[in-house]
Amino acid sequence: MAIVAGIVSGGLSAAAVTRLMSPEGTAVTGDQTPRGTNVNNVTIDESSAIINAVDRAMPAVVQIATQAQGGLQTGLGSGFIFDPDGWILTNRHVVDEADQLTVILNDTRQLEGRVYGVDPLTDLAIVKVDADEDLPVATIGSSEDLEQGQLAVAIGNPLGEFENTVTTGVISGLGRQIMAGSAQSASAERLSNLIQTDAAINPGNSGGPLLDSAGQVIGINTAVNQEAQGIGFAIPIDVAKPIMEQALAGEELQRPWIGVYFVPVTKQLAEDEDLSVDEGVLIDSSREDVPAIFPDSPAAEAGLQAGDVIVAVDGEAVNAENDLSEHVLKRSPGDTISLRVLRGDEPQEIEVTLGVLPEQRN
Repeated sequence: MAIVAGIVSGGLSAAAVTRLMSPEGTAVTGDQTPRGTNVNNVTIDESSAIINAVDRAMPAVVQIATQAQGGLQTGLGSGFIFDPDGWILTNRHVVDEADQLTVILNDTRQLEGRVYGVDPLTDLAIVKVDADEDLPVATIGSSEDLEQGQLAVAIGNPLGEFENTVTTGVISGLGRQIMAGSAQSASAERLSNLIQTDAAINPGNSGGPLLDSAGQVIGINTAVNQEAQGIGFAIPIDVAKPIMEQALAGEELQRPWIGVYFVPVTKQLAEDEDLSVDEGVLIDSSREDVPAIFPDSPAAEAGLQAGDVIVAVDGEAVNAENDLSEHVLKRSPGDTISLRVLRGDEPQEIEVTLGVLPEQRN
């Protein structure tokens, strides 16, 4: 299970978030309520929503057991089926360095799994199993306009022994940036734009779904802060959609790349740097020995320069909630995006054709 050890600076690509859909509850009218009796409709509606969400998603949640050579079990994690032909989404750290995978379905069947590919950017992996019949699938949600305070439901196998555990909470925060893994370990991984939730997430929950009140997957549980209570993180589902589509198309898992370092523009930064706007991202590596724009990158070929402020992508604003990495990550390598850029006080429209994230940028 990944452990949070710190925060991360601006990256090359990152994530997006999704809208929580709350089903309408059944209200009790005044004529139906005995006089002097108080009925808490919110509690009734929320409980029903959670039950319905779990009923909808639970059949597609799986447990993943990993073994090393010789059959020694090395770990347990979670995942969920997103296609009836046996395609499963999970965390990369669940399947890393495993020589053998056993996928345990919700109906207790055990199937041999294989790693189709790992995401070169985030802590995600695709696993494939073969079954004699179509498998149940989780409903995939959208990735837009999720709000703090909305209901969140996590399903997984905490500690590897409490199968199909359901925990509930709310969306505590959005756009979180963390370092997953040990800060002293070379395997520590930078993750950004995560969903923070207080729904209990424990070792073994990794790779399981985070649901909204309609039972749709809005995130993939990935990390927990072991130094605090009620602080867990999930990768927004829209981050995973491109690699899910690539897997179904039989393609290699790839991520888009623009090739810049950037820092979010804040009111304080705008004042310090005498910028004409207080939102967007400033192309800047913050290190003298590292160029803000990678040589021969898509950004370099398009003519972007250090000091440029990117304020919009394809007409959508770049801000604290939706930074450049979120906009880029929703695209695919080869896509062309239009950037609205301020160079000094002069606005420009610059088109960039995204490349493939190099392996060494992982």
